[in-house]
Formats: sequence, C-alpha cells, structure tokens
Amino acid sequence: MSYQVIARKYRPQRFADVVGQEHVTQTLANAITQKRIAHAYLFCGPRGTGKTTIARIFAKCLNCTGGPKIDFNDQDTRVQEITEGRSLDVLEIDGASNNGVEQVRELRETCKYAPANSPFKIYIIDEVHMLSTAAFNALLKTLEEPPAHVKFMFATTDPEKVLATILSRCQRFDLRRIPSALITKHLAEIAGKEKVTIDAAALHAIARGADGGMRDAESTLDQLISFCGDKIEEADVLSMFGLAAQNQILKLSHAVLAGEISIALTQLDELARGGKDLGRLLGDLLNHFRNLLIYQVSKGDLNLLEASEAEVAALKEQSALADTGAFTRILEVLADAELRLRDAASKKILLEVSLLRAIEARNALPLDAVLRQLNQLRGAGGATAPPVPAITPARTVSPPPAPAPIHKTAVPAPAPAPVTQPGAPIPFAGDLSGLWHSLVDAVGRASPFTRGYLIDAHPVSFVKGVFVIGFDPEFEDHLGLVDNARNHTLLAAKLAELGHAQAMIKFIKAEAPTGWERKPAAVTASAPVATKAATATAKPGEAATAAPAEKKSAPVAFNKDEFKNDPLIQKALEIFKGTIVEVRA
Repeated sequence: MSYQVIARKYRPQRFADVVGQEHVTQTLANAITQKRIAHAYLFCGPRGTGKTTIARIFAKCLNCTGGPKIDFNDQDTRVQEITEGRSLDVLEIDGASNNGVEQVRELRETCKYAPANSPFKIYIIDEVHMLSTAAFNALLKTLEEPPAHVKFMFATTDPEKVLATILSRCQRFDLRRIPSALITKHLAEIAGKEKVTIDAAALHAIARGADGGMRDAESTLDQLISFCGDKIEEADVLSMFGLAAQNQILKLSHAVLAGEISIALTQLDELARGGKDLGRLLGDLLNHFRNLLIYQVSKGDLNLLEASEAEVAALKEQSALADTGAFTRILEVLADAELRLRDAASKKILLEVSLLRAIEARNALPLDAVLRQLNQLRGAGGATAPPVPAITPARTVSPPPAPAPIHKTAVPAPAPAPVTQPGAPIPFAGDLSGLWHSLVDAVGRASPFTRGYLIDAHPVSFVKGVFVIGFDPEFEDHLGLVDNARNHTLLAAKLAELGHAQAMIKFIKAEAPTGWERKPAAVTASAPVATKAATATAKPGEAATAAPAEKKSAPVAFNKDEFKNDPLIQKALEIFKGTIVEVRA
C-alpha cells in the first residue's frame, strides 16, 4: 500500500475521537438520540479543527445500517463507503471549484431523486463561502425546503462571506481552536503508536506553531519524523518553524521587566541572526505578557492560561517585577508594533525600537504618582513654599493668594468665624460660612489639588443632608474638573469628621452672595500673632481698634514673574513638558 500521512491515518472516525470540540459533537449526538435532525448544518472554524471530519462522522451516523444512531459498526458496508469516499449517497463537493450557478442548478436537479441504498442523500460542501452570489441565490429555495431524504452539511473558514439568507436556514456550529495541552497529548499518543521518541519541549513547540490547528500539528509531526527519524528534540522543531525557544522568550521578557536594555537588544540580535521569524517572536512576547497580566489579575489562577510547567514558574517569578499598569502599558506597545510590523521596511529595527519603548513604558510613572510627588515636594519646602499648580494642556490653575501683610492703619472689620482644631466635630447651627471654611481646610490637608478648585467656590445651602456647592459663572469650567466620584467621597468623609455624617455633595453653577469673600481657611491661624504685633506698635488711642481690623487679610498684587520662576513650577513644567498658558491669582 502507498504511504498514508498521519493526518489521514489518524483522522477521527467517531464523535468520541474528535479532540477539543465536545460542544459540537455532544449536540449532534443528542440530536440523533432525540430524533431532532435538521435539514442543513453549517460548521465554521479555523483550518484543521475538524469541520469536514465532523460532517463525515455525522453522515455515518445518519446513513449507517439501522441508523440514525451514534454507535455504528465500523465494519458496516455503508460506513466503510463513506470513510473511503465512494458512497453514492454522500457527495462531497468542493465549493471553491464548483462555485457557479450551473453547478448549483445541477445539484437542485439531482437532489430530487431518492438515495440509492441509504436513508438520506447527504451533500457535504466544503469552503461554502466560495460560492458566488448567484449560486447562493439559486440554492436558497432548495436549502429552505429540501426533499425529506436530503441533508446539507456546509463547512467554511470564513462565515462572514456566507449570505445571511443562507445562515438563517442552517444550524450553525462554531469550532474552536484546539488548546495546546490537548494537541500535545494527542501528538504524544500518535508518536507512541509510530514508535517515535519525542520530548515534552518539542511537543509543546509543535503545539505553539500549530496555532490551534490539529491537522497542522499532525503534518508537522509527520515532516519531523521524515527529517529526524525516530528521535525528535525541541531544536529540530524550532528550526523548522523559525520559533524562539521558550527560555529565550522568558529571558527577553525578563530583560524588558528589569530594564536591561543591553541584554534585551543582544537577545533580539541573536534571535534575528539565528533566522527566527520576528513576527512569530513578537506574537510569542505578546502572549507571554498577556499571560503575566492574567496571572497577576487572577491571583495565580492557571485555568485561564495555556502554559507549560516551566512557563508557570516563570510567570510566578516575573509577575512580581511589575504591577498591572506596567503590564498593560507594555502590551499596548507590543500590540502597536504587531500592527505596524507587516508594513515595516526593517522588522528588526521596528522590534528594537518597540523593546526600548516597552522598557520605558515599564518604568513610566502614572500621572497620579507624579502629582503626589510634587505635593510632597511642596510639603517639604515649608510654609513659604508655594503650592504646585495642576497643569493641564488648556489652562493652569494658580495657587491661592498668600496672606496680606499687616497694616497698622487698617480699617476695622468684623472678625472671621473661628476655626476649630482639625478633626474636631463642628455642630452645624446655621453658620454655613464657618462650616465651609472648615471643610475647605480639612480637604486641603488631604488633597491640595482639590482645594485649589474649592477656593473659587462658595456654599449655597446645607438642607436635608445635601451640601450644595456653587461656582460663579466665571469659574463654571471648574465644574467638569471637580464634580466626580472621588471628590464627592472626599468631601463627604471630611464633613463626617466635622460632625455631619452621611452627607451628600452637589455642585452647581450659582453666583456668590453679595459680599462673599473667597479666602483660605488657614488664614485665621496667623491672626493671634498678627494681633500681638500690631498691638505692640500701635498708638494708645489705636490699640482698641487696630487688633480686630488686622485679622482680615486684604488682597495684594500677585507677582507673575516670581510665580513662573519658582523652582517647583519649573520642575513641574519640565516633567510634563508643558508651558504656562495663563496664571490667575
């Protein structure tokens, strides 16, 4: 007998032999058992996953002696005829070469005749998406209402090209890519039957290269046996596929995570010189970092991963080298490189640049972390250090104005409401202004950034547990920046500290009441010192009036040049690579 390739020699002959498609085979078996057999079926899926094989097995179940039944006899004459492709009642048609309307018209004429010696006349049309539109339209009526003895089974790798009117007349089954673990197990069984020695790393490499297709994996094994004889090692598989070894992928990913630029570029150069497929290398890197992200997010759940024992150990080690944000940024860089790789004039240069960008993405700081560091710098600068503004592409938020200097001849004015110690409850008894300044002061200790917006706001009302905060029309652009869940939670928490638990926050656009003065709550902290200094230098007749008047801070001129030249402001502009568009005091 002539040699038969492994893919045909070990082709599944029963539903139980099909690997990785239980959701399809079990449904078809139940349909036969319950006698709910439809007139048309469509099997979709990638190449080499079992579409035509399942159609043939289903045809055997329907046309076997005593059928339809699942447990047919392999020695049955009708079954053997279907297996060998010589059954008069099971016709396999290639949709790519018989895609014209004339062939479909011929099919319509022949399907009217009863089967020769079987219960059903079955038409298996492979690559059905290759039929022309006219051919599809010619098939519509017959497909919807075929004779009782006719069954249609279609197979396609591209169901999107099949007309919707055809899809609606078929029961559709989507076959999946076969997991690497199942491919590895099946190949090991075949190698045992063929008396071939093959190590686990080589089997895993074959499964990686097959990309979920069992037929591709079996064809590769067949070719490797011809090339290597009865002993196959991982290096043989890697050279055939142009794949990188698993330990090379792990070494390259570790260099990216550790920021070792020299090692990463050296490793890439070795792989390129070794003739490795750079497209497959990039795909392997993407898959590995995807596994790292899933491993970290799922807290080590291996059910979501397809990984060997060696890769699982590497995932456990490397997942501790970065956080979820870093893995996400690296994946974005590599995915962008994969899109551009096809059109790149030099794939190696593009991959080198992508590795450098991935290392930078790994070491990049999130914006929130940068703002926290800037606020820490502000705090470390002491009381005289100006607050760091929030710099955005459109505008610059200026820091609150500094307290005004003390004038001995100040005009008497009412003293501001006293401020309680931080964290002490404030009973609300109608003093909305005092509560507001205490709230702004408390928020400023937790988030100076939020306080920078609130100093331009004013309290509107506090009724039935809802604290309404208003912004003048000139500051209405603050609403979109401050009205978010984070600030609502912060303000509610600080109100609870001030004795008003379970309060809700609402931001609106509203004009400030007449005479309302925006000022930081912390201004009152310097009042006792200012009073003492003023009393010491005042004349006897002025002592009674000067002290109360000096508690009120008068606005002073704001020096824009000093603000722009401040070291912290310059540092912020350098980090964000920005410019100051506007400064408002």
